[in-house]
Amino acid sequence: MQKSILILGACGQIGTELTMALRERYGNDKVIASDIREGNSALMESGSFELLDATNYEAVENIVMHYEIEEVYLMAAMLSATAEKFPMRAWDLNMNSLLHVLNLAKDKKISKVFWPSSIAVFGSNTPKEDTPQHTIMESSTVYGISKQAGERWCAYYHKKYGVDVRSVRYPGLISWKTLPGGGTTDYAIDIYHNALANKKYSCFLKQDTKLPMMYMDDAIRATIAIMECDAEAIKERSSYNLAGMSFTPAELAESIRKRFPNFEVEYHPDFRQDIADSWPSSIDDSEARKDWNWKSEFDLEQTTEEMIKNLRSSDTL
Repeated sequence: MQKSILILGACGQIGTELTMALRERYGNDKVIASDIREGNSALMESGSFELLDATNYEAVENIVMHYEIEEVYLMAAMLSATAEKFPMRAWDLNMNSLLHVLNLAKDKKISKVFWPSSIAVFGSNTPKEDTPQHTIMESSTVYGISKQAGERWCAYYHKKYGVDVRSVRYPGLISWKTLPGGGTTDYAIDIYHNALANKKYSCFLKQDTKLPMMYMDDAIRATIAIMECDAEAIKERSSYNLAGMSFTPAELAESIRKRFPNFEVEYHPDFRQDIADSWPSSIDDSEARKDWNWKSEFDLEQTTEEMIKNLRSSDTL
């Protein structure tokens, strides 16, 4: 019997692409998308969709029971830059939605949970280069604090109740399919749109701010891979470091200039610079490579090629 999957936050930056990838893999009728708002036409027309507030336990439980859900991917979250503007709303969404899903798993109403963490769990005292799996975590952002607390809850529910919860710490994610969603690393999406539309870009980070990034295809592949591997292979029940590439805004701009020589970038750092300064510049993901054979595929040049090619042929501009 094929598994039945629920995605909470299916219309977000990651959720949209994850929903489509899971439907392609398991069948449209086996993947239930949900969010507090409707998504794009491809998502809405390819399978079942439920308007759902992830902070409402009874509503989530009702959907789980109605569709006989076995696995939940909890993608609903308020991201770093937006969370700084609405701290309590961010905490409510990011924490209570997780606890709802963990409790459903504890009560055996679902069998497996995916919950994404982030490089935002790290802080200014964390080693910046090749940040290890286990290290100092002193996040200075609302988003990072919620993700760090979430990691501890995941590990607790696994140890105390045997909940099969799996997680990765996403770096900044780059995609042509969805617009930026309020993250500090979203400049790396916005810059491509501006390169094609305006031939110039005003960046809210300094030109030498090096951050870990990943092309969305790699992130989706990692998410599905960790959920499909044997439970015995998962040694980290908080969250796994995940790495793709690291670059600065200046290096990204130079990659774009190889295709658009006249592309201009100005740098006007805002409050997001302080957030970026507290994060690592590169990640050591050797534990994920060892435990479940993770390996990224896209580097900066491949990412730029994919972004420009696909944005040119899409209607997202």
